[in-house]
Amino acid sequence: MAIDFLEELKWRGLLHQCTDERGLTRHLGEGTRRAYAGFDPTADSLTIGNLVPIMMLVHLARAGHEPIVIMGGGTGLIGDPSGKSAERTLMTTETVASNVASQRRIFEAVFAGAGAGAPRIVNNADWLCKLSYLEALRDVGKHFSVNMMIQKDSVKARLESREQGISYTEFSYMILQAYDFAHLFKEMGVTVQLGGSDQWGNIVAGGDLIRRMHAPEHGAEESGTPHSFGLTCPLVTKADGGKFGKTESGAVWLTRERTSPYAMYQFWLNSSDEDVIKFLKLFTLLSKAEIDALAEAHAENAGAREAHRALAHHATALLHGEHEAEMAAKAAQALFSGEVAELSKAMLEEVLAEVPSSSHARAGLAGEGVALLDLLIETGLAKSKREAREFLSSGSVSVNGRKAGLEDRLTAEALLHGELVALRRGKKAWHLARWA
Repeated sequence: MAIDFLEELKWRGLLHQCTDERGLTRHLGEGTRRAYAGFDPTADSLTIGNLVPIMMLVHLARAGHEPIVIMGGGTGLIGDPSGKSAERTLMTTETVASNVASQRRIFEAVFAGAGAGAPRIVNNADWLCKLSYLEALRDVGKHFSVNMMIQKDSVKARLESREQGISYTEFSYMILQAYDFAHLFKEMGVTVQLGGSDQWGNIVAGGDLIRRMHAPEHGAEESGTPHSFGLTCPLVTKADGGKFGKTESGAVWLTRERTSPYAMYQFWLNSSDEDVIKFLKLFTLLSKAEIDALAEAHAENAGAREAHRALAHHATALLHGEHEAEMAAKAAQALFSGEVAELSKAMLEEVLAEVPSSSHARAGLAGEGVALLDLLIETGLAKSKREAREFLSSGSVSVNGRKAGLEDRLTAEALLHGELVALRRGKKAWHLARWA
C-alpha cells in the first residue's frame, strides 16, 4: 500500500516549507505526479547532508509518484551562491562532467537499498548548454526583477560584504535554476520541486517563472491554484549545536572511496542520545511503529544502545547494502571486545585507521622475539618499565585480542595476516604495529 507522501514527511520531520500545502495535497491525490530535486556536482561525491532530499525522493516513489534526479552539469559550471560567503572557483567542463558521472551511483544505490526502483536521472547541461545568451535575456531574464533578486538571502548577504561581493555569474544562478523548473514543467510535466531549506528562494523563483512563461498556454485556473509546487526539508542540526555530518576526520561522504561503510556505520553509531530517534526518522525507512518502539526502549535504557545499532545498521545498509552493514557491525563489535583476530586485513586496518601506529623490522622477531615489556614503551602504550610491568601484571594488555602477561614475548607466529599486531591497553588505548 502506497504511503501518503506529505503525511510521511511530516511525522519524519522532513517537511519544512510548502508553497501551497492544501493545493499540493489535492494535486498529489489526483494521480501520479512527477517531482524533482537538484544536486550540484561540486565534488565527485555528495555529503551526508544531501541524503535528506534524496530521502524525500525515495518517499515520493514509495507514495506512488515519479521521482526525478537533476544533476547540475549546467548549473555546476556557474555555482550556487547559497550558503557561500565568497565566490566559488569555477570548475572546468571536464571536472563537472566527471563529478556528475561519479555522483550518479549514489542515487542508484539509495533507491536500490530502499527497494524503490531506479530514479530517472537527467542532466541540466542537456538544455542549459543549448540556451543562448540572447535567449536567456529575452525569454527568461525579462521575467525577473532585480529588486526581488537582491532581496534573496543568498544574494543580500554577499552584496552587503564589501570585501567579497557577488559576481554577475553567481547572481545569475537563480535564473538558471528557475529555468530548470520551467523547462521540466513544460517538457516533462514535472509539477513539484523538492530541496533543502536553503533553496527556498530558488524554488519559489522557479514557480514564479512557470506561471509567467507557461500559465497562459496551459490555461490558468480561475481559483488561482498554482500550476507548480515547491517544498523543502529542514537543515539537519545536532542537539549539541555542532554541525551535522562533520567528524574529526572531516565530512561524511556518500561514496565508499571517501567514507567507507565502516566509517559510515561508526558515524551513526556515535550519534548522541538526543539525536538518535530524530536520525532514525530522517535516514531510515523503519515504520513509525518500529521507531516508536525503539524510542520507548531508548527511554527505558539508553545504555543498551538498541536505537543506535538500529540506526547504524539500517542507514548504512540503505547506502551500502546489508552485507556491508553486517560486516561493519561485526568490526565494531570486534573493536569493542578487542577480539580482532578474525577480521580481514582490510577491515582490521580500517578499524584501526585512526589509532597510533608504528613500523618495525621483522628481523627483530627472530628467535625469542620481542619482550612486550619493551614493546609497550616503544609504542607509547606505557611511559616506563615500571608502568609497563603494572599494565602487564594487572592483565590490562592484550595482543590481537589475547590477554598478555609480564613474561610474554612477541614472535612472528603472532602476526595477523603476516605483518600486523593489534595492541590494546585497557578498553580504548590501541596501537597498530606493522612488521615489514
